[in-house]
Parts: sequence; C-alpha cells; structure tokens
Amino acid sequence: MNKDSIIEVLKKINYPNYSRDIVSFGIVDSIDLSDNIILLKLKLNANDEIINTIKNDINVQLKNNFPNYKINISINKLEDKVNIISDIKALKNVKYIVAIASGKGGVGKSTTTVNLASVLSKKLKVGILDLDIYGPSLPTALNINEKPKMNENNFLVPIEKDGMKLMSFGFLNNEAAPTIWRGPMVSRMTQQFFEQVEWGDLDILFLDLPPGTGDIQLTLVQKIALSGAIIVTTPQDLALLDVKKASDMFNKLNTPILGVVENMSNLLLEGFVKNNEGNFIDGSISINNSNHKIKDGKFLVDFSLFKGQGGSTESHRLGVPLLSKIPIDPELAICTDMGTPYVQKHTTHVTECFKEIGQKIIEILFHE
Repeated sequence: MNKDSIIEVLKKINYPNYSRDIVSFGIVDSIDLSDNIILLKLKLNANDEIINTIKNDINVQLKNNFPNYKINISINKLEDKVNIISDIKALKNVKYIVAIASGKGGVGKSTTTVNLASVLSKKLKVGILDLDIYGPSLPTALNINEKPKMNENNFLVPIEKDGMKLMSFGFLNNEAAPTIWRGPMVSRMTQQFFEQVEWGDLDILFLDLPPGTGDIQLTLVQKIALSGAIIVTTPQDLALLDVKKASDMFNKLNTPILGVVENMSNLLLEGFVKNNEGNFIDGSISINNSNHKIKDGKFLVDFSLFKGQGGSTESHRLGVPLLSKIPIDPELAICTDMGTPYVQKHTTHVTECFKEIGQKIIEILFHE
C-alpha cells in the first residue's frame, strides 16, 4: 500500500451533488503514511454538512480498502471570504472578486456584468473575466475583435476598453470553432484564467459565470476566495427554480451572496397625448382593462410582462438585499449587439438601476 493506491481509492469519491471526484478538484492537499495511520489533509471551502459527508465517504472507502489502517483527516478551511487572501500571484493586487451568477441561462448575467462594471469604472479600477467557455459574450458585448498579448513573464495581458480590464475565452478561441471540452479541461482553463492573466491593481474583478452549477463554478469556489456573488433572476417562477440551485451552491460552499438582481422586471411605456388642437390633455387611458392617468398630457404605463416575484422571493429566502429591479428596454439588447454599454449612451431609469446596484455593492464591500 502506497500513496498512489490511496489516491486511486479517493478518486472514487465524488464531491456531494457533483459528478467529479475530490482528487480532480484539488481538494486533497497531502497524504502521509505513519506506522498504521493514513494522514490525510484536505483543502475545502464548504459548510459543515458538505465537509462531514466527504469525511464520512473517505473513511468508508479507505477502511474498506485498507482495514488495518487508522484514518486521520484534517481540514484546512478558509473562513474569511470577504477580504481576499490569495496565494495566486496574478490576483495579489485584486481587492475584491465578485461572481455574477444564475442557474438559468438567458436572464441577463452578461448584460448586468458589463453595465454594472461600466458604471463602477467611473470611480473604481474594474475588470471583467468572462468565464462562459462554451458561449462567451464579452467579445460581442464590448465589440472586441483583437487577441490579448503575452508579457515578458508569459502572462496574458487583459484588453483594456472603456476604462475596464477585460479577459474572455472568446478573445482566444476562433468564434467559428465549436468548443468541445470535458470537465477536467474546463477546470484547468478556468484556473489558468486566474493564474496566468496579469490583472494588476483592481478594486473589483467581476466574474461573468455560465449558467448552471457545474465544473467552472465548483473549480472557482475551491481555488478562489470569492468576496461574494450577485444572483441574477427574472420574475418567473420557472426561472427561480434554477436560480435557487445556484444560490444554494454558493451558500453550501461558504461564498456570501451580496444580493439579488431581478432583470426584465417590467416594461415601462411613457408617452404624451394631445387633442386635435395639439394641446396636452388630462384624463385617462385604458390598456388591457387597466386605467392609467394622463396628467398634462403625460402618461406612464407599467406592464408586468412575466408573472411572478422572482427577485423579491429569492432575496427574502436568502436574507439578502434586492439590489434592483431592472425593466425591459429594447435598447439594452441593441447596445449589447453594438458592443457599447447601455449606461454610456442613455440617461434613463434603467441606467439609474445599474447605478443603484453599483452604489449598494460599494457600500457592502467598501463600507462606504
């Protein structure tokens, strides 16, 4: 019996609720043999339930395979996740790392990331790391067609635009080529984005995560002491089912959730009504059996297109702030397709929503 045989046994143990084993995720820190004792050290950022499950699974497997040995398991658990303490050289001057996540695709994570980062870049040093390896959005959202360069230390240099430092798999991969990678390759690529990118001095690095709770998310929370996560949802109950999974993943892995953003919350229609003489009028307008007042010719109609209280429900369940409810605005999609942050072109209620989120994040992280 040697260390290699122990590792082979440990590879049979999956992380709870995931299909990958604890060895491939780097949880096993060291293995030592002393007399008839197996000394096992684990690096694990998780709650007590997850830790106890993994320890129990290890004990069962090792005792079944090596019945004459005692098992001694110690945990190196990072408790402080608000102020980053990282031994990754490339991140040593990054004050806070914030993940923007959702278990559901199509809820607007990338749009939220780009516009929130753009708002905060006016007063802070901000970066964005697009970690959606299968469907990177950053090249389109900011109209970037160049490839990042390497510096003398063989580190990738982020592309800088609109006052932000940017990195995405989409900058490196031919966008016409499909990405077909298995879990371990995805995890290695994710880790390289942290260890081999010259981020320099940043106040906040935003991580635009792919949907779901898969390999990228778990690699992330195991390798990086995240300052927190922002959960993006839409109002529908169907979306909330998947969003809850992402929220619960962060909670189980001891990553604080800073707040919830409800995107596509409603549709605001503003307009004016004049009479035949061209004068503004007072009165009311009926839309879908609902009356709306007209005052000095002006009316404002607030439609709830998607039924549900997704953002409010999730923020209440988690006990965290509802950071904002962002209305639908066709210009958001247009600006994203054009590669320009919405907040740089428009002074609207939507822009104020992103400013509101930014101010709340500053208050939470910097206590200002």
